[in-house]
Amino acid sequence: MHRFKITELGKNAFWLRGTERDHLVRVLRLTPGDKVLGYDNSGMEYTGVILKIEEKSVTCRILSTDHPDVEAHTSVFLVAGLSKGEKMEWVIQKGTEIGMDGLFPLRAKRSVMQLEGSKAQERVARWQKIAAEASKQSHRVKEPQIGEVCNWGDLKDKLPEGTQWLIPYEEEKTRRLTTVLSTFDPNLPIAVLIGPEGGFEAAEVARASEDLGAQSVSLGPRILRAETAALAALTLVLGHFGDVG
Repeated sequence: MHRFKITELGKNAFWLRGTERDHLVRVLRLTPGDKVLGYDNSGMEYTGVILKIEEKSVTCRILSTDHPDVEAHTSVFLVAGLSKGEKMEWVIQKGTEIGMDGLFPLRAKRSVMQLEGSKAQERVARWQKIAAEASKQSHRVKEPQIGEVCNWGDLKDKLPEGTQWLIPYEEEKTRRLTTVLSTFDPNLPIAVLIGPEGGFEAAEVARASEDLGAQSVSLGPRILRAETAALAALTLVLGHFGDVG
């Protein structure tokens, strides 16, 4: 069955509007009587049957509800230094598929790309759309939230209380990620700080440690690109707690 993000949920029915309605009608050419799956970002999934197709909406009667066990049991966020080109889009798409809970774009000293004002808002809206599309493709029932572009001083208030912080750093030679994860509580959120092209400056790593309690860790002996490091770290964290592999 085809999956759609629910626009409006009622007691016995749900409605699809906008791009979801248009995709169902114009691309998939579904008709009344066809069954579909709907999700509403609450963690629930609904099996429905199309009752009525109108100019601006599709009405589906709910046949059954489910709470599929597809979301990661440990909440992991990426805090990613702004990177140029399509690198951030790639991290958001693949990070969503792997299971991240959200991503916060960070202005870092070595960020080549700088975003301010309306341009930052437009880019975040595009990134959120990419996360939504990847959620649908990977059969998730909750979309990761893409935060506003932020500065170092914003981070503590952006992440949930009790968040445990990691910062992969190429100059860290003794503390491995898996060693630190063995001390973390899987019931509390984890945030992974990933540098932009060129990585974090030493002063930024020190600030993360002082302000956030972040522990610098090594991802291994090889130097990884920013986007590779983000997905490698995410996979290792979720794998350590049994959500991948």
